[in-house]
Amino acid sequence: MTEAGTRRQVSAEVPAIAFDVQARLLAGTRLERELEVEGFLCAKSRRSKKLVLHATRIEFIEGE
Repeated sequence: MTEAGTRRQVSAEVPAIAFDVQARLLAGTRLERELEVEGFLCAKSRRSKKLVLHATRIEFIEGE
């Protein structure tokens, strides 16, 4: 990632949920496999303001 013209290493832990095809993809893979996830951030529930990533597209990184 580049910020203000400088390359930066970025990492974070974000809780995520997946449904249907995406959930089946995850269920069939080993832990700690690198992947790229696309989706949207939303509150965990109507009563909770904690953010959760709703995964709408999952792609495994080649070589893993």
